[in-house]
Amino acid sequence: MPHSRSYNATVDLVDRHLSQGRGKKTAFIDPTGTLTYAALAENTNRFANLLTTYAIPRESRIALLMLDTIDYPPAFFGAIKAGVIPVLLNTLLTTEHYGYILADSRATALVVSAPLLDTIKPLLGQLPFLKHIFVSGGPTPPFALSLTDELAHQRSTFIAADTHPDETAFWLYSSGSTGMPKGTRHVHASLMQTARLYGQGILGIREHDIVYSAAKIFFAYGLGNALSFPLSVGATTILLPDRPTPDAVFRTLHTHQATIFCGVPTLYAAILNHPDATPANCSQQLRLRTSAGEA
Repeated sequence: MPHSRSYNATVDLVDRHLSQGRGKKTAFIDPTGTLTYAALAENTNRFANLLTTYAIPRESRIALLMLDTIDYPPAFFGAIKAGVIPVLLNTLLTTEHYGYILADSRATALVVSAPLLDTIKPLLGQLPFLKHIFVSGGPTPPFALSLTDELAHQRSTFIAADTHPDETAFWLYSSGSTGMPKGTRHVHASLMQTARLYGQGILGIREHDIVYSAAKIFFAYGLGNALSFPLSVGATTILLPDRPTPDAVFRTLHTHQATIFCGVPTLYAAILNHPDATPANCSQQLRLRTSAGEA
């Protein structure tokens, strides 16, 4: 675990894999394509440079309202590498909740998946701190910038910000079930520490695993399952932007022959009650199933 006064989480979770020979290995898969470890590192650097280009300062916040696609990890880690703090937003909230969180976090920039734009449009002009909006995976309206186009103009190298293990790396917000959502700060060291203590120590995740988490990245449960745990060992993650229905789960597990599946109790109940819940419709390589995330 890191003990030096200088530590940036991306060095362990992204950059390290290149020196260890994993550049050509697939890090992430979504319905549109794959992202190798080399491409993850390159796109992470491009995103960090994008923030520098738009003068988004260290320790400021950038909100990520994104579906689970291969655009998400480079945005998350690119911000962290630059010392900017990503705020992960639940994609199922209301416009009112987004307005509250964006104001509460004082986010200066927002990355939003194109299908979610309509929930943000009513907030335009109401958020004085929000200066830049980048759109991922679809048409870009006049008030925003295309993430793909912007990244294409950026350099593919970047020196990680000189951050500290106990420095804030990212924010998550609570569900808001007992009032408005509440922000929680997470430090750089916690990503690798939880991956080692739980992902490796309890789950036994290893390099050759293929992981699918039904819980989305914006949940703490999903963030560990889909990002920090697999990346801590150089494994592969399947990302699904759509809702994880039983049919979608069967299709995803079977197509990619996942070895680890991370679900929630209600989803397991729906799967077990589904007429297609047979071994033939699942992964023949599945060795571990986890359940959490619901009270």
